[in-house]
Amino acid sequence: MNLPLFIGLRYTKAKRKNHFISFISLISMAGIALGVMTVIVVISVMNGFNKEFQERILSTVSHATISAFKGDHLENWQNALDQVKGNPQVQGAAPYIQTEGMLQGFRTEGALVQGIMPELETQVTEFQNSMRYGTLDDLQSGEFNIILGVDLAAHLGVGPGETVTLYVPEFRTTAVGVTPRLKRFTVAGIFEVGMYEYDFKLALIHMEDARKLLRIPSGSAEGVRIKVDDLMQAPKIARDLAPELDGFYRIRDWTQEHVNFFKATRTERMVMFIILSMIVAVAAFNILSTLVMLVTEKQSDVAILRTLGLSGTQVMGVFMVSGTLIGLIGTTIGTLLGIVMALNINSIIQTLEGWFNTEFLSKEVYYITEISADLRTADVLTIVGIAFGLSILATLYPAWRASRVEPAEALRYE
Repeated sequence: MNLPLFIGLRYTKAKRKNHFISFISLISMAGIALGVMTVIVVISVMNGFNKEFQERILSTVSHATISAFKGDHLENWQNALDQVKGNPQVQGAAPYIQTEGMLQGFRTEGALVQGIMPELETQVTEFQNSMRYGTLDDLQSGEFNIILGVDLAAHLGVGPGETVTLYVPEFRTTAVGVTPRLKRFTVAGIFEVGMYEYDFKLALIHMEDARKLLRIPSGSAEGVRIKVDDLMQAPKIARDLAPELDGFYRIRDWTQEHVNFFKATRTERMVMFIILSMIVAVAAFNILSTLVMLVTEKQSDVAILRTLGLSGTQVMGVFMVSGTLIGLIGTTIGTLLGIVMALNINSIIQTLEGWFNTEFLSKEVYYITEISADLRTADVLTIVGIAFGLSILATLYPAWRASRVEPAEALRYE
């Protein structure tokens, strides 16, 4: 066996005269384990929340959108739809018209109104799976039906079969002056996506009804929404589709439409990772204090080893082995505990809720009521690498000090 490794392992396992050093060693090991476990669990939970938000948002919006390069509307949306559907990576496409308006029931509330074609909309969004009442097929051309988000319907005080009045910012001149354009709609359905932005602010009507209300020429739409086979490849697919479009079109993917949200979550995750890594750093520096005291205790041993021919580099290796082993054990224990907790976080939260008779994520406050973790191998490897690297780094100074011990000075009073 390599001599520094052998002596380093003996020093780590041997009982010490100064029990405080042993206590600090255990604290260092426990601190690294706790830090690694905490970082793995928190980052996995943040990944889970981010994934849940992403899935909920992207279930109601398109992966990419085609709109007119100039002007407000696509004059021939069918042509653009046929062109993109020829791409094998495009799973579906559907036209839409979008406007802002004011809905009036028992109360009044602003809303984003989307005109859709129900038979094509199911190809690009998951609204059909989010319906609490009715179906998208209840939107029939000329019947002026409307589907509301669950919170929007509750705020307006209306339910299925009741009517709401939609005011749109298209003004007309009458005998009594300038008045907004309005139309009475019948509530045909209610959906619940689980996101405030949609459940409280979104309403769906048939695209032909939207065209009549907004006086858009026949055959025109505001744009075409696209769904691709690989969500994460949507930016690349959008760039590939652009040259294939025969006309003056503009194409945007979901990362551009919701860039602020995903930038914010990415920044939050990075900052949280750095903050939690400080826990590991503090625990790693406990190794430094442990080894400094160990070097002080073992000065006479080091001096004897030096007189027997052990080089300064080998002495450094002895104490680096001791400190690295502490970091390795702590990192391993923390990684195992972190993985187990991340994989069972929902059960752990439910148990804690039962013990304390409380609900951490109340349905009345939060749309996501279950904590889910998305454990990623790359994140775990990064955390383990940082923890182990800091442990090795913390051993350098004490090991260097040990290598500088002068045998004559250390043995003068022995």
